[in-house]
Amino acid sequence: MNADYERDGFLVVPDFLPAADCDALQARAAELVAGFDPGPARTVFSTRDQGHARDRYFLESGGAIRFFFEEEAPDQLNKIGHALHDLDPVFERVSRQPRLAALAHEVGLEEPLLLQSMYIFKNPGIGGEVGWHQDASYLHTTPITVTGFWFALDDADRDNGCLLALEGAHRGRLRQRFRRSGEGMVMDELDSEPWPSEEPVAIEVRRGTLVVLHGLLPHASTANRSSRPRHAYALHLIDRRATYSADNWLQRPDFPLRGFS
Repeated sequence: MNADYERDGFLVVPDFLPAADCDALQARAAELVAGFDPGPARTVFSTRDQGHARDRYFLESGGAIRFFFEEEAPDQLNKIGHALHDLDPVFERVSRQPRLAALAHEVGLEEPLLLQSMYIFKNPGIGGEVGWHQDASYLHTTPITVTGFWFALDDADRDNGCLLALEGAHRGRLRQRFRRSGEGMVMDELDSEPWPSEEPVAIEVRRGTLVVLHGLLPHASTANRSSRPRHAYALHLIDRRATYSADNWLQRPDFPLRGFS
C-alpha cells in the first residue's frame, strides 16, 4: 500500500486527469442537465438534516442517474448521482481506465468494485457546505473497504470550498452508521468522542488532480462563497471480498456491481 496514503488517510495525485477528460466530464454533465426536466418535485440534498433520505427518488438512485438540488438555492443543482459510471459512456470511460484500476490495487483493493459516482457542482456563491463525515458511515462493508476517488474538475482552494481532512484520523473508529430501518433511514451513533482537535488540512489542488480518500478518514468542505465554480467528480469503490451491508442506503438488487472490466 502507498506509504503516504497509509500514513495520512489520503493521497494527492496531481495531473491525473488530462484537460481533455475534465472538459469531457463537464460538457457531458451540462448535456445531462440540459436534458433534465425536474417536474413539480425536486429533491434537495443536504448533509445537515438528511431530509432527502426519506425520498424514494434518492433511495432508489443507486442504479440510476438522478439530479439533486441545493439546500440554499433549490433551483440550482447540487449533484448528479449515483450510477454515472455504469450508465453514461463518457463517465464510464473515465471511471474504468486502467490507471485507476492500478491505483485501486496500490491502495489495497484486491478485487475493486465500482459502487457509486457523483458529479458535484459546488457552484459560485451557493455551493453548500459538506460537514465532517466518514464515507464508511454511508457505504459500509465488513471489513471496511470503501475508498473514494475525488477528481478536481476546477481548481479547488479555501475560497471555493476545497476538501478538508483530518490527517491520520483514519486510524480511529467509525463514528456513525447511516442505515435503512423499515421504510426510512436512521443515523446510529457508534462513538460520541469528538473529532481530533488538530487543524484540518486544506487539500488545495489544481484542475485534473485526483484525491484518494480512505473510508474512515474524516473529511469535509466549506460552502463556496467565491465567484468561481468548484466542480468535481467522485467515485466510490469497495472490495468484492468484503461483505456489503444489507442495510446500506445504496442498494442495487437488479443491477450487479462491476469492476474495471
